[in-house]
Amino acid sequence: MRINGQKFHTIWFDINHPETVKIIDQQKLPFEFCIKSLHSFHDAFVAIKDMTVRGAPLIGVTAAFGMYLGLYGCTSELPADEYTNVLAREMKTARPTAVNLSYAVDLVMNALQGCDSFAEMAGKALETAMQLKQSEIDSSSAIGDFGLTLIEQVAVQKPGKPVNILTHCNAGWLACIDWGTALAPVYKAHEKGIPVHVWVDETRPRNQGSKLTAFELLNEGIAHTVITDNTGGHLMQHGLVDLVLVGSDRTTRRGDVCNKIGTYLKALAARDNGIPFYVALPTSSIDFSISDGLTEITIEERNGDEVRSIEGKDGKAQVVPDNSPVYNIGFDVTPAKLVTALITEKGIFAASEESIFRLLGSQTSV
Repeated sequence: MRINGQKFHTIWFDINHPETVKIIDQQKLPFEFCIKSLHSFHDAFVAIKDMTVRGAPLIGVTAAFGMYLGLYGCTSELPADEYTNVLAREMKTARPTAVNLSYAVDLVMNALQGCDSFAEMAGKALETAMQLKQSEIDSSSAIGDFGLTLIEQVAVQKPGKPVNILTHCNAGWLACIDWGTALAPVYKAHEKGIPVHVWVDETRPRNQGSKLTAFELLNEGIAHTVITDNTGGHLMQHGLVDLVLVGSDRTTRRGDVCNKIGTYLKALAARDNGIPFYVALPTSSIDFSISDGLTEITIEERNGDEVRSIEGKDGKAQVVPDNSPVYNIGFDVTPAKLVTALITEKGIFAASEESIFRLLGSQTSV
């Protein structure tokens, strides 16, 4: 996608400097566009942990490249299998909720089987990371194509008027590599000339909506309006939302969706007002090992300082009294019963265990 008219991915390998992987520093957006270089396993780990990169698909790809950086030029005296196991265990602790992190690390570890040297391992890890990156790009594009059909259905019912889509947090290309998940159908619709308008939740406390989603849509020339997190229900009550499109950090095999805190409330409001609530995600974000999202997903609790202050163009400003305690939960779980459908790279599926398992071997929607 584009920034100031120039096309970018969120992460890329520097072919001229094999010890370097480059990323867009998302902590500085939207006020400053900065490219950051990762030179080590630790650099990649910290980039994930401190949200310099964020979004489930991008976290996974960054972890895969981080495994490569940990192996490139390695001179460890530890046996190779022991050393890689140490890397894998540590990388999986960078952030606990997005399943793509462990998925990507396991993908690399499986690819290293049978390698005889650190150099061979590094080569195989890089190959795996590059393949995963391309796979996520292809998945996002396909999600966009399938989701486009849903937007087209609404557009037919209101000719000449924009399709109003509400989204929460950032599930655009900045959360992935290109295209995105929840925003991919929006981009495809815009390319096709369908008028769309996006209601952008600010997404406190880190404001990924007002900072990142708005930044993306602005650069793509797509009509949008930033709203406070509590505005969505009012808009739905007054017929100003045609559909809700969100992403997912982890979805269980029965269709419970773990996403940025506040998503559940949007699902409740959508159900109360008869508005479809869609979740867009690659199958790499489905955790087939768990069923009950409320009891089996580890929900990340982040530093309370994110709530105590708000960060803007001119720096941070404290917004909570000095001695007031805060509770900063990063995600919530939307039960499958509130999800109209899952939009994946393999098609559109019901949020149910039976449908999700059929998804594994299907290339068409059901």
